Amino acid sequence: MAVEIKMPALSPTMEEGTLAKWLVKVGDTVNSGEIMAEIETDKATMEFEAVDEGTIVAILVEEGSENVAVGTVIAMLAEEGEDIGDVSEPSDAPAPSTPAEPEPAAEAPAAPATAPAPAPAAKPTPASSEGRIVASPLAKRIAEQKGVDLSQVTGSGPNGRIVKADVEGSSASAARTASASASAAQPAAAPTPSMSPDDGGAPYAEAKLNNVRKVIARRLTEAKQQIPHIYLTVDVQLDALLKLRKELNASLEADGVKLSVNDLIIKALARSLQREPQCNVSFQGDVMHEYSRQDISVAVAAPSGLITPVIRDAGRKGLAEISTEMKELAGKARDGKLMPHEYQGGTASLSNLGMFGTKHFDAVINSPQGMILAVGAGEQRPAVVDGALGIATVMTVTGSFDHRAIDGVDGAKLLAQFQSLIENPMGLVV
Repeated sequence: MAVEIKMPALSPTMEEGTLAKWLVKVGDTVNSGEIMAEIETDKATMEFEAVDEGTIVAILVEEGSENVAVGTVIAMLAEEGEDIGDVSEPSDAPAPSTPAEPEPAAEAPAAPATAPAPAPAAKPTPASSEGRIVASPLAKRIAEQKGVDLSQVTGSGPNGRIVKADVEGSSASAARTASASASAAQPAAAPTPSMSPDDGGAPYAEAKLNNVRKVIARRLTEAKQQIPHIYLTVDVQLDALLKLRKELNASLEADGVKLSVNDLIIKALARSLQREPQCNVSFQGDVMHEYSRQDISVAVAAPSGLITPVIRDAGRKGLAEISTEMKELAGKARDGKLMPHEYQGGTASLSNLGMFGTKHFDAVINSPQGMILAVGAGEQRPAVVDGALGIATVMTVTGSFDHRAIDGVDGAKLLAQFQSLIENPMGLVV
């Protein structure tokens, strides 16, 4: 009996997703565990593995299709020894542009084989449609790595979508040369900037929100509307921490470990939550969740938007382990390869914009967590050092707390512990 391949729920909150790219085609034989497709969820672009073995006999949802509901049949698989001609489409499958009978499965390959062909003629470049670029996440990553300007690349995917093959192997100069030829041949294809009275007449181009940006917009709006934020700020001297980091990196060089300041800050927040557990909580309506483990969500900027991979049980982990794990998670976040268990959950969050030179900011709480720590840049400032006025490296840290769950005095105690650990950092290595 033919196997229906359905749109998977790749996270507990996923209701729909974008079928970003098929990695198999009709007629291919797949084995259990083989990567079949890339699916863009509300958090990241993830790989979809085959569970059963057999031959792909029909692809019912084209790559590039958005808002595909979980449970939708996206392909059909014939098991070993099964007569392909006997495979029929599911009754709830999207209707392909092929005859319904007598052999719907045999005709199904015609849809993916022929549908992309007219796309380049209809839409010479993604930028020619409403002034925006339509490209798969993988194509965007490859283009960024190779310096290819996507606005100058012709998309061969569905509806003119730029896919991996369009940019792979290309160089920035080749893309610009192709662009010049295309512009000379089709000058009328250049988009006309839109204008709106609401924008004061300023020209603009529409950029469609990806799933990650939609979730960020929804969750942060809900957080500011529903969570009563209270903000507490302290200045922390970094000189002792920077000295210790230098010494630790010298001793860990043989192990290939190089600690960042952020690694030590993650540990300091986790240790502070160990000392002030009343801040390691979340408000849950009629009850509070009081956590016995410090799972620190760390904000990472990815091409698709902000995402927060989690360092689990950071209070019990050593600095080298935190550093290694953070580098791996940050790399996967930037490549859109995080798995749900790597970014879901967390008992508190950390957002560090100091590396971008930001001195001070207030972060929005990542619901349902009870707090987030916003870390600014370390800079030399006049300060009292050993009872005398001097120059010290100082950073400003602001805690945002859910006032329903954490009182101001408890938040102040947490920041005092954090300040003490940063200024006396030997507490981070014991």
